[in-house]
Amino acid sequence: MAYASGKFARALCDRCAFEYPLHSLKEEWNGLKTCPECFETKHPQLEPHTAPADPQALYKPRPNTDKEVGEGFVVVTVSNIFLPSFMNDSIIGSNFVVPEMTGAVGEVTITTT
Repeated sequence: MAYASGKFARALCDRCAFEYPLHSLKEEWNGLKTCPECFETKHPQLEPHTAPADPQALYKPRPNTDKEVGEGFVVVTVSNIFLPSFMNDSIIGSNFVVPEMTGAVGEVTITTT
């Protein structure tokens, strides 16, 4: 839709109610059309405050290396018979099959299943 140019149009300022040419009125943030003398910008306190998000985790945390009573490393020695070939170098964090073990006082019997 085409609009008229409005070069002769007159309008009233919404603040002071004086008559001005329509093209000289400015629209404020609240929708009022005001003359250049009455025009006010929006105050910064009226803008919503965007608070930064709270941090949720540490960046690159370090593990606790303090040892309590009963804690520590367990050294496991397993022969290469029970481990697949790709697990020979590193058994930490890997699942491997250990044969069933039964024992009695004085002797230990190992059977494979």
